[in-house]
Amino acid sequence: MKSLYIKISALAILMIGFTSCEDQLEEYNPGGLTAETVYTTPEGFETLVNAAYSYQRWWYGKEEGYNIAETGTDLWTSGSGDAYPDLTRYLNLQAGNGALANIWREFYAAINLINGGLNNIENADLSPQVRSVREGELRFLRAFYYWHIVETWGGVHFTLSETNGIVSTANRTPVEAFYAQIFEDLEYAVLNLPVTQLQYGRATKPAAQAFLARMYLTRGRNQEALDMAKTVINEYDFQLLPDYADLWLMSNQKNKEVIYAVNYNEDLALNDLANSSLNPYGHGRGSNSGHLLFLMKYDNLPGLTRDITNGRPFVRYAPTRFLLDLFNDADARHEGSFKQYWFANTPTSTLQIGDTAVYITVKEVPDNVEASKDYLIFDRSDTYNPDGSIKDNNRFEQLSKFMDPTRASFNEAQSARDAFVIRLAEMYLIAAEAEMNLNNLSNAADYINVLRNRAAKPGREAEMQVAPAQVTLDFILDERARELAGEQLRWFDLKRTGKLIERINAYNPDNAVHIQPHHILRPIPQQQIDAVTNKDEFIQNPEYQ
Repeated sequence: MKSLYIKISALAILMIGFTSCEDQLEEYNPGGLTAETVYTTPEGFETLVNAAYSYQRWWYGKEEGYNIAETGTDLWTSGSGDAYPDLTRYLNLQAGNGALANIWREFYAAINLINGGLNNIENADLSPQVRSVREGELRFLRAFYYWHIVETWGGVHFTLSETNGIVSTANRTPVEAFYAQIFEDLEYAVLNLPVTQLQYGRATKPAAQAFLARMYLTRGRNQEALDMAKTVINEYDFQLLPDYADLWLMSNQKNKEVIYAVNYNEDLALNDLANSSLNPYGHGRGSNSGHLLFLMKYDNLPGLTRDITNGRPFVRYAPTRFLLDLFNDADARHEGSFKQYWFANTPTSTLQIGDTAVYITVKEVPDNVEASKDYLIFDRSDTYNPDGSIKDNNRFEQLSKFMDPTRASFNEAQSARDAFVIRLAEMYLIAAEAEMNLNNLSNAADYINVLRNRAAKPGREAEMQVAPAQVTLDFILDERARELAGEQLRWFDLKRTGKLIERINAYNPDNAVHIQPHHILRPIPQQQIDAVTNKDEFIQNPEYQ
């Protein structure tokens, strides 16, 4: 299959309106295309649809998206290089946060572009079949972006109209109105998208159904969530990979477990890191940076220098002790998700190349065992304090899912790794949670055990089985952590289940210091608040300044 490698081009001309009610954006019009030709020719409209996909790459595989969706939960605390501790640990989180400002700007630009496309699609001279598919894609994407917006900020600005000039007012629309449109758009997408697309990365019927299952569960529509998840599980050829670790191989990105992904180009120049001509804001998105963010500081330890295999450590996020304790010894997802061993790449007086140089474990290692080894050991009490807070935010078991040993050089900050947005495993977890909510605990356990069987080390399947009586909401959240850690879902999971504050207080002492009830919403960016003229109507979210 071809891959959909997306660029913003002439469509900058369509984005000069509400993108954040800031100053008017500079227009950019390469190739002489105009709004008229974009809207009235099939070729121009294809450019519009392609551009609508591109905004996903501001979130998926990006530091802003990881900080908003993964940190600030029970699973992650700040590494020594954390750029947004206000999001990770609620450390004076306010409206000036740069990650939130970037995402607000980009996702509203996406909404404006999509609204323009949907409102003008009848003029694009598309065949009836192509038109229904392209409308389905745009509706899928509008639902996708609006979900991120409404869950992050609550009932903020909502519109189905594009803007073509300076807009100085914004509305506050109820959350229910957002979701009504999300469901309408996704239901259209399900009816009109094909089961497969020639270009990898485009929305499909099962992707829309999978996202719809997530939305049904989010809004407590359990039977519909169950039915939709079962449809995706049973009616297509998606398959769980036999080995969890194989999901993360760079050579295996387009595998049968992935329902929807944001794809990145192996030609890194096409990921728009610094090509301002392709973005109306004067800077690019770049490629996947997840490989940098979860790594511990290894390259100043004996026997180790920075190399391609071990990655370039930005040391942004460290796993909580709670997250690592969730895995039992029979669960292969621990080794499939986390790196514990580093092997010498520089000889020392005691180490040859290839010898173990560093071992990090969440378990406690007896002092006499540590003393008997030629390599460094960082154990439980080295990394964590007795209360579970971080003690050494440079040395920890690191999430290895997103590492990329195929990069051209050891300092290369870009990666062609795709970002998996929806995997088949999530459908089993949605089905399990919906069954539990419907009081069908035996069925819920069956869905969970499919994943736990896949995760079991050979011969230890029985240890991994969960009984119906063990299925609770907390157990499912634990299981989602084991399966989906780092995949940009955790904050949303805790918010929709009402467990965000409870579980941070119980399991993440670093984040519990500052977490408050109002943190279930994020502050609206200050640039937006400052730019509107109807300040009495469009006000900041509660308790933020």
